[in-house]
Amino acid sequence: MSAKNLKVLMVAEQCNPDWVSVPLVGYNFYHEISQLAEVTLVTHARNREGFEKYGLHQNITYLEESTIARLYHRVIWNLIAKGRANWPLYNALSFPIYAEFDRQVYQRFGRAVKRGEYDVVHVITPMMPRYPTSLIKACRQTPLLLGPVNGGVPFPKGFEETAKKEKASWNFLKHIGRYLVPGYVATYKKAHKILSGSTYTLEMLKDTFKIADERIDLLYENGISKTFLEPVQKNRNPNQVHLLFVGRLVPYKGADMLIDAIAQLPQAIRDRIVLSIVGDGSERELLEQTVKQSGLQNTVRFVGWIKQQETVDYYRRADVFCFPSIREFGGAVVMEAMACGLPCIVANNGGIAEYVDDTTGFKIDLRSRDFVVQELAAKITLLTENDRLREQMSLKCVEKAHEFEWSAKAVRVMEIYTELREQKTIQQPKTSIYPVHI
Repeated sequence: MSAKNLKVLMVAEQCNPDWVSVPLVGYNFYHEISQLAEVTLVTHARNREGFEKYGLHQNITYLEESTIARLYHRVIWNLIAKGRANWPLYNALSFPIYAEFDRQVYQRFGRAVKRGEYDVVHVITPMMPRYPTSLIKACRQTPLLLGPVNGGVPFPKGFEETAKKEKASWNFLKHIGRYLVPGYVATYKKAHKILSGSTYTLEMLKDTFKIADERIDLLYENGISKTFLEPVQKNRNPNQVHLLFVGRLVPYKGADMLIDAIAQLPQAIRDRIVLSIVGDGSERELLEQTVKQSGLQNTVRFVGWIKQQETVDYYRRADVFCFPSIREFGGAVVMEAMACGLPCIVANNGGIAEYVDDTTGFKIDLRSRDFVVQELAAKITLLTENDRLREQMSLKCVEKAHEFEWSAKAVRVMEIYTELREQKTIQQPKTSIYPVHI
């Protein structure tokens, strides 16, 4: 699908081809959609280096930050990142920086939007569903598309200890902030179309803001590139099953439960498997101690934090993907694993549970920590012993993964753009079907 005459103002504060998580998602949306429409991208100046590295300069406006914002960003980045960013925390602490960016966006583009110089305004990042956009004030005649937004998934009952470690008690602030942050309520009540990254978030937003069905759609924010879908012939050892975990080593990701599950396996199964843990984080030292205490040094390998391309190599060498994260919003790693033909064992809570069905893996209900550990052990045993089931699921995973390809997502977004432009075309200024009263 192509509509190069369709003019889009795309706002993505976090948008960087060299980063991971939200910035990379923002970049992928921009990159794919800009192939199909005339896109003007507005992003933060800190992303300039990443774009210029690849010679990407077309229609990009970089907004500079103040000295105070720059210093503040350096503080919070050093506090939580160290090369492995905690994006939810980063987004929460970064709101003052975002507010400055948002104000600049309105100052630079508000008048142009009011004049109708763009067919659609699309605000992509931040993706947490508690950030406003001042451009809503300018979108009286120009439709505004928001998202995909995602988040808000609660900690499940029975995992209070994990929630405590993740300081979930502070989550009440997001509900208070809904009414304290200027423009937040107006953004969600008046956006012409909202994309939600998960079913949970979709229903939460509908209930909170009384959003009609026609104003909100489900579109998973993560996707996969063609790199993951390239066919690879595995030279696998028929006597060994390679398990893989990819993610930050923090409490809610559940790597500890996976290690405990492996410790429970019969020796005959343990002798056939190896687990690679790709990632780093605050829990790594504790996890390494658990592995040593359980006598799993020859079974569990800690790879550490590695670059994306190196991660692809681990996916391709693996046989089964294990990711028992108890409150995952996006979970791009599950999509990537499926694209590489890995049956997935995941926790049944949040976005990742929506990617997996009984043909591509297993979803474990979060009844209790002990239950998850037992089920992990059972599913690992099943996939280790049943080569045919593993192979069947592998084929279905690759088939399913094509739905998550970035190019397919871009086509869907273009369809929404076209629908919004058509609505803009038929409306009259004085009888707008999108009344916005500021």
